[in-house]
Amino acid sequence: MAMRGTNQEKARPLNRRIVLECIRSNHAITRGAIADQVGLTVQTVSTIVRELEELGYVLSVREAPKGRGLPPTTLRLNPDGGYAIGVSVTPLGVAAALMNLAGDMLGSTTRPSNHPAPNEAFALIEDLVAEMRALRPDGRILGVGFAMPGPFDVQAMSFVGPTTLDGWSGVPVHARLEEVTRLPGFIAVDTVAAAVGVRLYGEGGSFPQFYYLHFGAGLGGVMMQDGIPIRGAWGNAGEIGHISAVPGGSPCPCGNEGCLERYVSLESFNNRPHGQSLAEWVDEVTPIFHRAIQTIENLFDPQTIVLGGMAPAELIEALVATTERLPTSISSRYDRTTQRVIASAGHQSMLRGAAALAVSGVLSPRQELATSPTRKKRDPFSTGIAA
Repeated sequence: MAMRGTNQEKARPLNRRIVLECIRSNHAITRGAIADQVGLTVQTVSTIVRELEELGYVLSVREAPKGRGLPPTTLRLNPDGGYAIGVSVTPLGVAAALMNLAGDMLGSTTRPSNHPAPNEAFALIEDLVAEMRALRPDGRILGVGFAMPGPFDVQAMSFVGPTTLDGWSGVPVHARLEEVTRLPGFIAVDTVAAAVGVRLYGEGGSFPQFYYLHFGAGLGGVMMQDGIPIRGAWGNAGEIGHISAVPGGSPCPCGNEGCLERYVSLESFNNRPHGQSLAEWVDEVTPIFHRAIQTIENLFDPQTIVLGGMAPAELIEALVATTERLPTSISSRYDRTTQRVIASAGHQSMLRGAAALAVSGVLSPRQELATSPTRKKRDPFSTGIAA
């Protein structure tokens, strides 16, 4: 694990987060092993674990003896110690899912809607969250994580155009979310939520350093560095869809020309010429897509790029298949053991990641970012919009 704790008392919320993540990632682990992995004393770990046990979030399990002496007690997350709801709003509609502490998806549902307006979206969210709560009527619902397209607070880009939530500028999203759900709310850019889901429950779990490329209505991405998304000064890092891919190309609602997502996105795919097949569209955009991969690799040096999102699985797989031959970049290494680009298997990563933000936000707030004036109000574990 890359995360390390500190034995200073003021860092207790951070330590609790790190201990929980250590238990989750190891599935079953002793107190001593946790202390060794995260750099805390056994006493500090024991204090945190005792608190988590009393609250019902962690279980202590003693295995059956296999020889002399008692085997050590191992710690595991209690799957039913709490639940979280993940919600996403995209230009295609609203979706929600219920997840337990172990990351098991217990149910999900979707309401298609073409560019839902705020009032319509929050009415749907209220209904969907009630539907998810009914799956565990007596369960402890910790909070709701909300994923939405970014960027936030950017002139000529935020909530403008067909690949984002046009018309949502100025909407008090966090207040409306908590009003209709009556739960603590945690908000993130959809790309970050999906990347967190891929890291915790998908292909990204095998890679400490990977880039997640989100193929949605638009195109976004985020570098995951030791399990943490790199979000930039204002939380908007990852808007790769707005890099200039074709000089003098198609006009973009952001005011520029030739932006990448004008060519590689669901919006572009769905507006392809009548009769053009999936394979023909992929052939057409492959050179542009490959240049984007080359740019990502040269900028971030990831172990691999995970391509996922809302696109049909056959489209994701067709794009990944083209990357067997890519332009040279710093990822063209002699000692590579993985593909430069791999596909994410599931469509639920964004909802899983959104729910995970709520779990972490309630159980272990991120104190380590509190000193940054530009990030404090934009952290997914605070009370405002986060990227």
